[in-house]
Amino acid sequence: MSFPAMITVTDSAVQELKRLRSKYEKEGSEPILRLGVKPSGCSGLSYVMNFEPHSNPDDQTFDFDGIRVAVDPLSMTLISGITIDFSEDLLGGGFRFKNPNAVASCGCGTSFATSETAAVASH
Repeated sequence: MSFPAMITVTDSAVQELKRLRSKYEKEGSEPILRLGVKPSGCSGLSYVMNFEPHSNPDDQTFDFDGIRVAVDPLSMTLISGITIDFSEDLLGGGFRFKNPNAVASCGCGTSFATSETAAVASH
C-alpha cells in the first residue's frame, strides 16, 4: 500500500517563513517556497530552501497557513516525512530538519545521508 508523501512545517517555522517571504514578494505575487536536496555537505546531501515565483508541474505542493511549499519528485523520495522547525537560541536562530529518512547527519544539521546515498558512498 502506498501512502501520500508528507512534510510538516511547525508554527514557528511558518512564522519565520512568512517574515522571510515578505522580502521576496512583489506586488501581486506570492512566492512559493522550494524545498529540496542537493549533493553537498559532509554527509553527502544538503537541504535547499528558497523562494521562487511559481512551482513546476511535477512538484508536490503543500500549504501551511498561507506558506506554499513545492518539492520536486526526487527530493520528495529523500525527505518524505520531514519536519521543519525554527528555533531561536543564544547562538542565533535557524531552521531545524528532522528527516526520518536520514541515517546520518553532520553537526551543522543541514547535511545528511539516507540509506541509499550512504550505500552508494561506501562503494
